[in-house]
Amino acid sequence: CEHGRIRSRCKECGGASICAHGRRRSQCKECGGASICTHGRQRDKCKECGGASICTHGRERAKCKECGGASICTHQRERAKCKDCGGASICTHGRQRSQCKECGGASICIHQRQRAKCKECGGVSICAHGRERDKCKECGGASICAHGRQRSCCKECGGASICTHGRRRSQCKECGGA
Repeated sequence: CEHGRIRSRCKECGGASICAHGRRRSQCKECGGASICTHGRQRDKCKECGGASICTHGRERAKCKECGGASICTHQRERAKCKDCGGASICTHGRQRSQCKECGGASICIHQRQRAKCKECGGVSICAHGRERDKCKECGGASICAHGRQRSCCKECGGASICTHGRRRSQCKECGGA
């Protein structure tokens, strides 16, 4: 198209592959896209569905060090993100190119914030209540448990930030925290 993209995938041209939410139709959770599984994830990357991109270690096959994934460099890092290899995702400032404010990365908005998390820009990670969608209790965010707490910090749910002593792992003297 006139914007230098494949016409069907161009948001500005209203491409046929783009849904009313401004996403690829097949990958939009709200539209029930064909690439989205019943768990609300990309079907091929869903561990529970046994997605084709998931290896026997439960990781993305290309990024699995144990499987010798194609995306892993000799330094045992993701090739594109490896500074030592001069990865394609690394800018001249040694940062993730898309997130570098100095380079004007695609993930950075005009307010110099992460585009997805910018309230003023209406970022996709911001809900109708003006909070990060996954952390909003009213929206039933993914990181909020049934007890209305951050899932990782909930004792009853056995959150990852809670140690075996029932304390925050980072603040538990017995576990070697603070």
